[in-house]
Amino acid sequence: MRILIFGGATEGRLLAQALSERGVPAAVCVATELGAEELSQLPGITPLVGRKTQAEMAGLLQGVSRCVDATHPYAREVSANIRSACRSAGVPLRRLLRRESQLPAGSVLVGSSEEAAQFLQGQEGNILLAIGAKKLSAFSGLDPARLYPRVLPVEESLSACRRAGVPTKNIIAMHGPFSQTLNEAILEQYRIHWMVTKDGGSAGGFGEKVSAAQNTGVSLVVIGRPEDDGEDLDSILDWVLN
Repeated sequence: MRILIFGGATEGRLLAQALSERGVPAAVCVATELGAEELSQLPGITPLVGRKTQAEMAGLLQGVSRCVDATHPYAREVSANIRSACRSAGVPLRRLLRRESQLPAGSVLVGSSEEAAQFLQGQEGNILLAIGAKKLSAFSGLDPARLYPRVLPVEESLSACRRAGVPTKNIIAMHGPFSQTLNEAILEQYRIHWMVTKDGGSAGGFGEKVSAAQNTGVSLVVIGRPEDDGEDLDSILDWVLN
């Protein structure tokens, strides 16, 4: 049996770890070397680094018996490409998806980064962008002195910050996970009024962000999840093994 996992979220690593512990080999596609580092110590797990086109995905699926989409809940285009590639290759596919969170009272729910930026255009105060680097360009119309993006300490993320016009002194380049205490320290240090985040669930530290915001009086702007269907880790693991 050949198993291919498209990672990118914590769930993909947890599935790979569970398979490794059971002596079941698998290949895991991850976008960056950082993701590969977390998998390289797992016996029987082969990281495949680099973002893949739909055609490249189809090539990887040759000879695969089961495929799992464990990409981030917000990676809509990637998931669509995985579905198409699996259909073309005739490979059974399941979606491993973390549960949605219950949003705290007072949160501002928006449908996209662009909507978040539009809302914040009419607000005052510093903004922590805890959404990764891909959508920073949506906020380039705001005063860059207000923007404090928290991104991975890799050149791709730093370049995205520069393209968005963010001053170097405002860039918070750190690797998570982030505890509630650390979140609170960042919010206080940079005098943040608004935190823009996605619903990353417990695996994405959403609860720690919420608690930190509540304790420091920071308002949350939450980019809502795309509609998606999936299964939990136990169900996917059972499907892969049987």
